[in-house]
Amino acid sequence: MKKVVIAVIAAMVFMPQVLSAQKFGYVDTDYILNKMPEYNSAQKKINDLSDQWQIEIDNKFTEVDRMYKDYLAEKPLLTPAQKNTREQAIVDKENEAKVLQQKRFGVDGDLFQRRQELIKPIQDRVYEAVKKVAKDNALDFIFDKASGVVMLYSNPKYDKSDEVLDELGVALKNDE
Repeated sequence: MKKVVIAVIAAMVFMPQVLSAQKFGYVDTDYILNKMPEYNSAQKKINDLSDQWQIEIDNKFTEVDRMYKDYLAEKPLLTPAQKNTREQAIVDKENEAKVLQQKRFGVDGDLFQRRQELIKPIQDRVYEAVKKVAKDNALDFIFDKASGVVMLYSNPKYDKSDEVLDELGVALKNDE
C-alpha cells in the first residue's frame, strides 16, 4: 500500500512536466553575425586597430632590444655611473612598452573598450531578434549552436538562424 501511495504521488508530481512538452529551437550566432555587414565592418575596424597597436608595441620592444645590444657593445667602455644610467634607461623603456601593451590589450584595455563600443550593440540587436523569433514561434528554449553547448545532432528544421537574420533585416543570398 505504501508503494502505491508513493507511486501515485510521484505520478502527480512528474505528470504535468511530461504532459507539457517544451518547444525549442537553436541558432548559430557565428553564422548570423557573419551575415551582418555592420558586424563584419566593426570586426575589420577592430582588427585594423589591433594590428596598428601591435606594430606600435613591437616597435617599442625592438627599440628596447636595440638599446640593450648597443649597451652590451659599449659596456666595456662605460663608467659604472654610465652603466647604471643606460641600464635604467633600458628598464624604463621596457616598462613603458609593457605598460602600453597592457593599456592596449589588457583586460579593460583599449581593444576591449572598442570591442564593447562596436560589437556589443550588434550582439544586443541579435539577442532581441532571437527573443522575438522565440516568442513568434512559441519556443521555450533557443540554444546557440556556436557557443559551448554540445549538440551531437540537430535537426535543421529547428534552426532559427535565418528567421533571426530576417528579423534583423539582413538579406540572404540564394547560394546558401
